[in-house]
Amino acid sequence: MKILIVEDEKKIANLVKRGLEAENFEADTAKDGEEGMQMVLEGAYSLVILDLMLPKRDGLSVVKELRARKVMVPVLMLSAKDSSEDIVAGLNSGSDGYVAKPFVFAELLARVKALLRRSQRERGAEIRFADLRLDPVAHKVWRKDKEIDLSAKEYDLLEFFMRNPNQALTRTTIAENVWEDQVFDSFTNIIDVYINYLRKKVDRDADKRLIHTVRGVGYILKDE
Repeated sequence: MKILIVEDEKKIANLVKRGLEAENFEADTAKDGEEGMQMVLEGAYSLVILDLMLPKRDGLSVVKELRARKVMVPVLMLSAKDSSEDIVAGLNSGSDGYVAKPFVFAELLARVKALLRRSQRERGAEIRFADLRLDPVAHKVWRKDKEIDLSAKEYDLLEFFMRNPNQALTRTTIAENVWEDQVFDSFTNIIDVYINYLRKKVDRDADKRLIHTVRGVGYILKDE
């Protein structure tokens, strides 16, 4: 598998490249956002490791354009910023994961492998619940006949609910399955933020709410 590292700090880029190659991955590097964008569009990468603060073009704008072009390669974002707001901004841009600097390479490698496993996992046939319909191949969702525009992480969250309907899901369970290896304290707040995003898109204009809060536990997808 080939991985692209878009990082302007040469020391970090070389460290990550050597570490990945030691794990039998192929790894290329790009030193700024424009070069990284061009390499993704021209190359066949299994995953992109993308720094947030880059010369010429920042990481958020790079991943937003990739998603706008329907380039769905997994993106793991790196940043020295680690507040909940910064993490949400990175995930909302279309990235699939977030690692705060400074990081231990073993942690980065675990995130890389988790994202690669997810991208290769067989998603199966169309999923239906109540009047919701989810196409796991096209990554599209409809309520009745109206398509719902979701970010990558909103889609992952809704898919997890639809694969586990009528079950009270704790925040820890959601974090472990939707964010996989990225379980840390600030995710409690981030999960609540994303639940609110989903409710606005899935339930706000519908006759019936499907996403419910279970006090003291977490959330549940059910058809009342």
